[in-house]
Parts: sequence; C-alpha cells; structure tokens
Amino acid sequence: MPVKRGAGARRPRTAKSVQVRDPERTRANIINVATAEFAELGLTGARVDAIAERTQTSKRMLYYYFGDKEGLYQAVLLSYYEKLRSAERALDLTHQPPLTALKMLVEFTFDYHLKHAAIARLVMVENINKGRHVAKMPSVAPVNSTILATVADILQRGEKEKAIRKGVDAFNLYTTIAALCFFNVSNRYTFKAIFRHDMADPREAAARREVIWDTVRRSVIA
Repeated sequence: MPVKRGAGARRPRTAKSVQVRDPERTRANIINVATAEFAELGLTGARVDAIAERTQTSKRMLYYYFGDKEGLYQAVLLSYYEKLRSAERALDLTHQPPLTALKMLVEFTFDYHLKHAAIARLVMVENINKGRHVAKMPSVAPVNSTILATVADILQRGEKEKAIRKGVDAFNLYTTIAALCFFNVSNRYTFKAIFRHDMADPREAAARREVIWDTVRRSVIA
C-alpha cells in the first residue's frame, strides 16, 4: 500500500531548496559559472539569463546577491585576484632562500596563467574596458598589494645575502614577471598563426618557462 505523507513528513530536497539553505555555496557557484561566461564573452556579451540557467537559479537571485550585471562582473574580478593571491601565499616564499623564492614565483606565475588561460582572459577583457570596473573596487588594491610586499621581502633578503644586486625595484620586477608570463596566454593564438609556434604545447611551454626564469635571474643577480 502506498504510504500517505503525514503532516510531519519531509519533502525531498530540491536543488533550489539546497541553494536557499546554503547561500555561500550558491554565491560561489554563481561566481564560477559567471567567470567562464565573462571570460568568454566579455561584460557586454555575457548574458545573465545564461548564467542563471547554468546555475539553476533565477535572475532575481543573481540580482539579490550581486545587485546587477556589473556587480556580478566585479565580484568575478575580485574572486579571480583573491584566488591568484591565495595560491601565491601558499608558496610560503618568505621561508625560502631569495633566488629560490624568486624562481618559485616565476614558475608559479607562468604555470598559473597557463593552467587558467581561459579565466585569465578576464584581465584582457578588463583592460579592453580600460580598467574602469576595477577602478570602482577599493577592495582589489589590498588583495593585490600582498604580492609586492612579498617581492620586496625577497629583494631585501637577497641584497643582504649578496645574492641579488642593490636597487632592484619590487614593482618593476613583478610587472616584468607578470608581463613575460601572461604573454604566453594573451598572444598564443597570434604567435601560432604568425610564427607556427604553439605556446600551449607542453614542450614549447616548458622551454618558454625556462627562458623567462633565466631572463629574470640575469636581471637581478649580484
């Protein structure tokens, strides 16, 4: 005989009921899906309807968490930088010898961009937008300032140990590392078409990674 549902019987938990009861998980899921959407299509091309459908939520819920499309885009940008800096901190570079720490940072930066090439396009999209959305986000600067402090610490320790020459500027050094490593992602398709070199190929990437470290090392050694 079928069992009758009593007044105290539990209803099956649907996806939406789980989302309501776990707002942090819902928010994180929305950001993950929106990250892929914005990285692929940019702010203008991304569709909130598509993000809502893929996250099994509604536009109303997205607006509840993030205010509007631009608010969601800014949350995605902040999440990108938070994840990058968190991964950098996990390297624990302050407890490594200076040149070892610098090598680890170069290799990490190269590998991180290579592994997250699709998501790294977010930075390219925001630069196309002249950085105007990041400029409205005061929380971005403190998140990213940690890497400059880390590089400054490496340089100071390196100077003290006479492993790194005096006068190397932390900002200029880090921007050089970031530029060299990001180039492998930002220009991979044009360089493949022009020079017939696939910078995403593991062998090409490994060789490029070594060249970048050698370039950085030569620029700082005492």
